[in-house]
Amino acid sequence: MASALDLFDLKGKTALVTGASRGIGRAVATGLAEAGADVALLARGTTALERLAGEVESLGRRALVLTCDVNDSDQIRQAARTTFAEFGALDVLVNNAGGIGHAGPFLDLDFDDWRRVLRLNLESTVHACHVFGAHMVERGGGSVINISSIAGLGGTPMLAHYAVTKAAVISLTRTLAAEWAAAGVRVNALAPGWVRTDLTRAFLADPDASAGLLAAVPSGAIGDPSDVVGSVVYLAGDASRGVTGSCLVSDGGTTCFVGGPQLLGFLQHGRIPV
Repeated sequence: MASALDLFDLKGKTALVTGASRGIGRAVATGLAEAGADVALLARGTTALERLAGEVESLGRRALVLTCDVNDSDQIRQAARTTFAEFGALDVLVNNAGGIGHAGPFLDLDFDDWRRVLRLNLESTVHACHVFGAHMVERGGGSVINISSIAGLGGTPMLAHYAVTKAAVISLTRTLAAEWAAAGVRVNALAPGWVRTDLTRAFLADPDASAGLLAAVPSGAIGDPSDVVGSVVYLAGDASRGVTGSCLVSDGGTTCFVGGPQLLGFLQHGRIPV
């Protein structure tokens, strides 16, 4: 019988991470390799991917660099062909590539803003699930992990277009989980909160915006890409073999907190006389 730690061991498995060149994707790719998986690294920036590949290989794992624009379905199909030729099969797919584009009030976002974000965050995930999911269904197993966001779990002023795509990713995740469960393919979503990446730099660099965001996080800390890694390793392997159709939230308590920043300030001072 496998030990509890063995359930998190990914030795012998192969994984592919989109948007792997930086931020959450980079941390996840490295974490999967540390857990024992060979990793295909997919993004547009070849130089950054090659540096990451060196780190993966230094851990004793195989790395495959896939220069690919996820906005182009033909490039995704070519990346799949290369992955299967190199690795033979794929066990874990992490759909991480995404972006915000312009942020602003709903009425200030034009249709080009919507089209760009819908294409990058949702359509690319659909294309990757279609190509790699078909492979997993045919071979009778695999784990798909779609990186969503807490923006997809509720109203998100100034980020309507981004929030809509992330909500759609969660819906897609649950639908595919239901369709593919009988084939042995698990599909789950992961919803991080605010994490320090290139994507969020502009928000967190503004002192007022950063203070406002932090005030709504009960843990009192903005996340780091490394905070996401353990959740992905869990969803990738046998530790979560009974889990599919879930949305695992990693947000320092943000979405469970309904009292508002003002109440949090009182709570952090301890006992409140009434």
